[in-house]
Amino acid sequence: MIEGMGKMRSKSLMIQGTASSSGKSLIAAALCRIFRQDGYRVAPFKAQNMSNNSFVTRDGLEMGRAQVVQAYAAGLEPDVRMNPVLLKPSSDTGSQVVLKGKPAFTMKARQWHETRDKLRCTIRDCYESLAAEYDLIVIEGAGSPAEINLKKNDIVNMGMAEMADAPVLLVGDIDRGGVFASLVGTMELLENQEKARVKAFVINKFRGDVGLLKPGLEQLEKICGVPVLGVVSWVHHAIDEEDGVTERFNRTSWPNTDIDICVIRLPRISNYTDFLPLEAIPGVRVRWCESSAAIGRPDLLILPGTKSTIGDLQVLKKSGFADAILSYAQRGGAVLGICGGFQMLGKEIHDPNHCESSCDKESGLGLLDMLTEFHTDKTTTQTQVTISSAAAGLFAALNGIQTTGFEIHMGKSDFGPDSQPFTVLSDASGREAVIGIASPSGSIAGTYLHGLFDSSIVATTLVNALRERKGLAQLQDAVVERSVALNEDIDNLADVVRHSLDMDMLKRIVEGKHVAA
Repeated sequence: MIEGMGKMRSKSLMIQGTASSSGKSLIAAALCRIFRQDGYRVAPFKAQNMSNNSFVTRDGLEMGRAQVVQAYAAGLEPDVRMNPVLLKPSSDTGSQVVLKGKPAFTMKARQWHETRDKLRCTIRDCYESLAAEYDLIVIEGAGSPAEINLKKNDIVNMGMAEMADAPVLLVGDIDRGGVFASLVGTMELLENQEKARVKAFVINKFRGDVGLLKPGLEQLEKICGVPVLGVVSWVHHAIDEEDGVTERFNRTSWPNTDIDICVIRLPRISNYTDFLPLEAIPGVRVRWCESSAAIGRPDLLILPGTKSTIGDLQVLKKSGFADAILSYAQRGGAVLGICGGFQMLGKEIHDPNHCESSCDKESGLGLLDMLTEFHTDKTTTQTQVTISSAAAGLFAALNGIQTTGFEIHMGKSDFGPDSQPFTVLSDASGREAVIGIASPSGSIAGTYLHGLFDSSIVATTLVNALRERKGLAQLQDAVVERSVALNEDIDNLADVVRHSLDMDMLKRIVEGKHVAA
């Protein structure tokens, strides 16, 4: 376990789960909003996150998206101290390690046991810094605290709880079934001092009559000697998710859709949250495609970001995806690439220093006049761009629109004479740089900009252009800005959680007072 850090000026509350995707991130976000509403100066914290869904702060540092959402819930600007260690998987056995917002090194999974010990000081420093500034820190765990092969030198679950001397809420997901077994089993695998930290259970993602659960809840409390804080109902939302464990990839039905947008589900997909705003537009179907045969004839085909551009490109070629994409484009289909997907649309990708792969170069799809070369440096910056009037075809509808987002990528791209500017940024001195291009026909485009569709103007204009191509009427209702929709979803989630939990018990737990089953 991590050594205690002495007296903290803030109180703490930790959210752990019986498994990944039990709802820890959303419960933590809801509690950040609730405590903020109740007058606390509250901040989120997660010692170590594993996710390719990341965000770039105003000072150009990278952190996990779950803590970004939690920061917004707390009314704060995202701060890398809230997520000091971020692991970005680039293969089944390797990850890039981002420390305090900057890439530090790449490691293999088997090196993690030795590496964790070296990260304690970074985690301790960041937590102490936040604890000195806020009344309450809401801490999120990772996976399950009962992974007995990972408990030694733990830095993110019970080890973190001990560091912060935090009471723990244990969350179980009833939607996937077996919630009572998962809660009891987790408690059985904890050491006595760890069990003592678990002050209450939360049953999450419930659908139905809570009264039917009452006998089970009573038996659970009797078996474990831990009270049930509440049963949280299933909440429909479009809040950014922490990682690739998401139900939206498996969706198979959409009501009343006119526009079909197909997103290729790359093996190492990153920042798929870029497309949440499109999902929210009435009449739009965003489907995630895992086989070349499933591409069909969409109105728009998107290649998203990836943490392994060359590796995922090779998978596209071997699986038949590449041929299907090229065939779709040759038939006049519209294709958009974001970040790594943008790089794939070029002619070649070079990796002379093997920064991302074991090969020197890989031929791209050849749909854009572009060459990309990887170097050890990584671009992480918030960006404002103008969508260029030089673009033609489908994307011409976006000409002249200004929007903001962020860049987060390895590699620099050089654009050839058969390319047209698509997204052009201006720095503080007024100098312009092209970070996205289109083909001469305007049917193929790509950009390094993440968050392109967070602007309701961009999202609505593109969808209306797709509707016009099909002879459909323009959208009549205004599309809500992404930031506004996110805030409304967090408010709704907080309201559901507040009314689902015993708030008096929760406040006693935070205050360190005894609670009984």
